[in-house]
This record gives sequence, C-alpha cells and structure tokens, in this order.
Amino acid sequence: MTELDLAGLRWQVLGLGFLLAFGFGWLAQRSHFCVMGAISDAALMGDLGRARMWMLAVAAAMLGFALLSQLGWVQPSQTLYGAPRLLWASHLVGGLLFGLGMVLASGCGAKTLVRLGGGNLKALVVLMVMGLTGFMTLRGLTAVWRSQSVDEAVLSLPAAQDLPSLLGLPHWAVAAALILPLLVFALRGARSASFWLGGLGTGLLVVAAWALTARFAYLPEHPLTLEPAY
Repeated sequence: MTELDLAGLRWQVLGLGFLLAFGFGWLAQRSHFCVMGAISDAALMGDLGRARMWMLAVAAAMLGFALLSQLGWVQPSQTLYGAPRLLWASHLVGGLLFGLGMVLASGCGAKTLVRLGGGNLKALVVLMVMGLTGFMTLRGLTAVWRSQSVDEAVLSLPAAQDLPSLLGLPHWAVAAALILPLLVFALRGARSASFWLGGLGTGLLVVAAWALTARFAYLPEHPLTLEPAY
C-alpha cells in the first residue's frame, strides 16, 4: 500500500465514521435514547422504558462484539479495554465526576451533540467546555495532577481486565450468559417503535463501529513503519 492509498483509506474510514455518527444522532433524536435520561426516569419517576431500551442496546452490542471476536475481525486484547492494568481509582473518580457533569449539563456528550444539532446554544457551551477540560485531563495541565494522584492506584491483573480473559472463557460464552438476563429485562413491558429503533439500532451501530475500526481500518503492514496499525 502506497502513501496515496493510505490517504484514500483514511478518508474512507472518516467518511464511514461520519455516516455512523449521523445515524446515531438521528436514532438518539428520534427515540430519545439517553443513558442519563434512562437513569433519571427510573430513579425519579419509576419509568423503566428508556432503561429497557438501553439494556437492549447493550445486549445487541455485546452479541455483535462476541460475533466479531469469534470471526477474528476484532482482537479484544488489542483494544483500550484489554490492558491488564486496572486504574480503579481513576475509573471511580472519573465516573463520579462525569456523572455529576451529566446531571449539571442536562445530558451526556452524545445528548449534548444531539441538542446542538437542534440549535441549542447551551449545548454549544457545554460541548466546548467538555472538550477543553477533556483535552486538559489527557495532555494538559490537569493531566499532571491525574497521573500523580489517581493514576498511581493500579491493580495489576493476571490477564486482561475483561471478563472472558479473567474467567478463561471464550467471549461468546460470557456474552451468552450476560445477554440472556439483559434481554429478559429489556423485553418486559410495552415495546414501541422507538424502543426498537433506539435500542436495537444503537446496538447495531456500535457493532458497525467496531467492524469499521477493527477490520476495515486495519493495516497488516503500515507503509511507513512496516508494522500492523489501525
């Protein structure tokens, strides 16, 4: 593959990624799919409709990922989630701060993008602040504080931190065991068109994104480094 071919592949991946993102935005807007909304509906109003939609999306994504793994299209050990180093304090503190931020901003990053597409100027401010602080936490001022505090609490695992690796079982077996109770919960109660649209559609888009990045965008030999690359 030449550098020209590599540039063409890069634009193809970006274009397909944009189409998947556009599809998710349309699904989220039409079905009101929102993780924070599902939690608040269940906690404040006892309405499990969006929580069931969320669980259906999780089940579909897990099933698709297990299938891609079984076909060899995805190597779970090469993903960001497959490292044996578990940054448990970073996960706890980061998850708490992100949860508080979602409540104060009236939605997560995905919901913020959907609202911005609808012309909400508050969403623009939220998105700019979220992007700036996120970049600072990764590579800026607060990255130093993060690396010298919560990132110091590390749990070294004997294998990758996903359940199949820790249990020594194939991904499809663990997925099958987890998907069944998720589907039982998700498919109880009324199932409207928006339920299938948001739940099943979002889950399938996640699977498509995995296939795009792990299969279509995979280079067995990068023309510059001669090493495998995504």
